[in-house]
Amino acid sequence: MAFKNLREFIALLESRDQVRRVKVEVDPHLEITEIADRVMKADGPALIFENVRGSNFPLAINLLGSPNRMAWALGMDEWSDLEHRLDELLAMAMGPPPKSLFGKLQVLGEIIKVGRIGPKLISQAPVQEWMDTTSPSLDNLPIPTCWPLDGGPYITLPLVLTHDPVTKKRNVGLYRLQKFDSRTLGMHWQLHKGGAEHWRRNDEQSRRMEVAIAIGADPTLMYAASAPLPPDIDEMVFAGFLRGQPVETVKAKTVDIHVPAHAEIVLEGWVDPAESRLEGPFGDHVGYYSLAEPYPVFHLTAVTRRRDPIYVSTIVGRPPMEDAWIGKATERLFLPLVRLFIPEVVDMNLPVHGVFHNFAILSIKKRYPGHARKVMHGVWGLGQLMFSKYVIVVDHDVDVQNLKEVMWRVGANTDPARDLEHATGPMDALEFATTEANFGGKLGIDATRKGPEEGFPREWPPEIEMDEAIVELVDERWSRYGI
Repeated sequence: MAFKNLREFIALLESRDQVRRVKVEVDPHLEITEIADRVMKADGPALIFENVRGSNFPLAINLLGSPNRMAWALGMDEWSDLEHRLDELLAMAMGPPPKSLFGKLQVLGEIIKVGRIGPKLISQAPVQEWMDTTSPSLDNLPIPTCWPLDGGPYITLPLVLTHDPVTKKRNVGLYRLQKFDSRTLGMHWQLHKGGAEHWRRNDEQSRRMEVAIAIGADPTLMYAASAPLPPDIDEMVFAGFLRGQPVETVKAKTVDIHVPAHAEIVLEGWVDPAESRLEGPFGDHVGYYSLAEPYPVFHLTAVTRRRDPIYVSTIVGRPPMEDAWIGKATERLFLPLVRLFIPEVVDMNLPVHGVFHNFAILSIKKRYPGHARKVMHGVWGLGQLMFSKYVIVVDHDVDVQNLKEVMWRVGANTDPARDLEHATGPMDALEFATTEANFGGKLGIDATRKGPEEGFPREWPPEIEMDEAIVELVDERWSRYGI
């Protein structure tokens, strides 16, 4: 189930009664957010607003806002299939698994190359059915203002395409964009992201940086732009792997970038590393506003689009929101990659209400003293998991997806004087509680059972469990009790 474009995905959702079309006029200033927020928190359907004030284009939102819709978007029938998808990729490696970290990354890169799923360049594309390269404007796009204190309207689900000026490697990132006026956007490149690294390298060479922004691509590419991929893995190649076929691209009209051929809208332009402007505030996924700070400015040189484009948006705020299922898909898809580097991990939960980077809960096959602490530091050294503020480690037989059980184990199995591991390190750019920006404290909690080998001198008590024969007896007789 591979979708060539956004429209095929929407057609599937409609065939499964997962879309509601809103025909009454709605205001992109706050009203769309209030409607979408209520629907997202009620586990509701995708929405298509067909009559957005000030625009000729419909706006789609909450397309990925359920486990089923997220699984279908990635070409899978069931949510449970996600965990096995990357396992398939890793299983393609021939011969014994590499032992070193560098070797594992090399194998992963080679596997993807072997798959022949890199992007395919074509000469004519739907996204260039209509274009304006002389006086392009953002004004006809139905860009919502999400929350009352936001600095302005925001493009919230863009695919931002850039290239490293030295290696020419591509990055496709998902970064919010504030509309300043009809020709400029605030480019919110967070410090640790690939687009920010390209921006820094252009700054070192004192050169303008070409940028393209795609809106409304096929759902696998939209997801891939958000995925925490290793630096050498191209998001378009990863999307091709998920789709089972290459992403088709076309050369942009005013910048030397290949853009998704079947996107709805593409904005072309440039960023001068020497120029910045205050961007924000913005009501963010942590449930608070991120405050105004200087960020680069995108200058529009062209708009290309389909004749009748669909504008795609999302909103973030106090969870759960649509991004909950994007994050949970990442948790399931990348669990095999976590196990590649920390093989003792049985399962992992990045709780939605912890906004993913605040809590990481892992169950492990514990084999030696201090094993849980080794896992904590492994998590803090692994890609974007380095942002995890609290890492909780439990034994292999604990269901980490059951937060009631996890809290019971943390309460029952830990001594705060013994089982806490303090650390400091990089923090997410949207983290506001730390004293310093982008740097702060972390806490690990060892909620595993303790034994003599860890200096625990007492007997660990048995857990309360009913006799299995009695459980079976009561199951069989339950209907007779009249309860």
